[in-house]
Amino acid sequence: MDSLLSNLKISVPEKIYVKDPESSDLGKRIVEHSILLIDDIGFDSFTFKKLGARIGSNESSIYRYFESKHKLLLYLSSWYWAWIEYQLVFETHALEPNNKLEKAIEVVTRAIIEDSNFSHINEVALNRIIINENSKSFLTKEVDQENKDGYFVVYKRIVYRLRDMVKAMKPKYKFASSLASTIMEASLHQHFLKVHFTSITDCNNEITPTDFLKNLVLNTLKN
Repeated sequence: MDSLLSNLKISVPEKIYVKDPESSDLGKRIVEHSILLIDDIGFDSFTFKKLGARIGSNESSIYRYFESKHKLLLYLSSWYWAWIEYQLVFETHALEPNNKLEKAIEVVTRAIIEDSNFSHINEVALNRIIINENSKSFLTKEVDQENKDGYFVVYKRIVYRLRDMVKAMKPKYKFASSLASTIMEASLHQHFLKVHFTSITDCNNEITPTDFLKNLVLNTLKN
């Protein structure tokens, strides 16, 4: 899988950015250091002015790539889910339906390790951002229009893939889409609780969100 991923470009919907940050060294530095800065101070405190100071560039140069920090967050979210999707496809394509769904749950819910194929992306820090900040990319007044414009197409593709795996395992199950989207959101929520609200989750250093969701989903579909 590593050799295949090294030859692939992560594709993000073009409407999200003004100029593709992958097209220049400055663009890659903007992405690299935005991840590190948001991970450090949080999205609410993050500004292009602070990012510009960190990378030694004018704030205006960042606006040539992203028209707002909201669009930057959408870019980071889309990149992350596209990266997850590649892993999902490669690790499940040859499996039988029962094993495919179990493996898929593992891929989309497991703890992240850094991927050396993308040297300017710290995937571990990006994962923390997705856990803590991902909902801010769509809990906005503009979500319906942004959805029509295709900003969330990558995330939705993963949900559709999970939905289809649920249907392949149990064709008569009525709630395949709901279960698939629950896997995605419950994983982020349980990872968040595991760090910040330990008294209201059973996930810890021994029990992972992956363990919980495999148990929840597979037992649900057996009934």
